[in-house]
Amino acid sequence: MSMIPSIFGRRSNIFDPFSLEVWDPFEGFPFPQRSEVPSSSEMSSFAHAKVDWKETPTAHIFKADVPGLKKEEVKVEVEDGRILQISGERNREHEQKTDTWHRVERSSGKFARRFRLPENAKANEVKAAMEDGVLTVTVPKEEVKRPDIKSIQISG
Repeated sequence: MSMIPSIFGRRSNIFDPFSLEVWDPFEGFPFPQRSEVPSSSEMSSFAHAKVDWKETPTAHIFKADVPGLKKEEVKVEVEDGRILQISGERNREHEQKTDTWHRVERSSGKFARRFRLPENAKANEVKAAMEDGVLTVTVPKEEVKRPDIKSIQISG
């Protein structure tokens, strides 16, 4: 329970622990509105980038949702010939200056996803493309040669 007097905020009853009005110590300061600053949920969603893996008859297709990222901030690598790694890093800086104050807010986030490719994946022919915040990685598949099936006469 807060014992902060009501002169510091709009709390209607300082003795009511269920009061929904919360004292904001920065209320009235010339700081930017929350909408102007990158939110922690935006950085959190980046850190938990979603990746979908779809197998088609000719390729394995990975789609990573990385909104707001540039292709220079994303890396696609194949390790040991069988591990596909998709990683990225974002660093943001928001700066504001006036005659009386200077404010800089920094945020950053990283993500990495690793996938073991199946035996039929052509890891040396990986292609990647970025469009509208979606990274698409295509790993072609080797053609499966099916053995010839011969009919055998059963004698009896």
